[in-house]
Amino acid sequence: MSVAEIQRMPLAEKLQIMELLWEDLRSHIEDSPVPEWHKELLDERRQGVESGKEEILDWDKIKDTIGRRRPA
Repeated sequence: MSVAEIQRMPLAEKLQIMELLWEDLRSHIEDSPVPEWHKELLDERRQGVESGKEEILDWDKIKDTIGRRRPA
């Protein structure tokens, strides 16, 4: 399937295909190893939170502020 063919597809059909792709990907997630650098980054961030140097932010609160931010 080409990009041009996908672009001609109706939105509903594109969404249906995306849902099927996500479902298939989720069923194979165990086959995809997590890269070591991902684990290291998560460990660093966890340590930052535990030490009080960083904080966990609530996604719902953050996305409400995204549209309000203006570049300096």
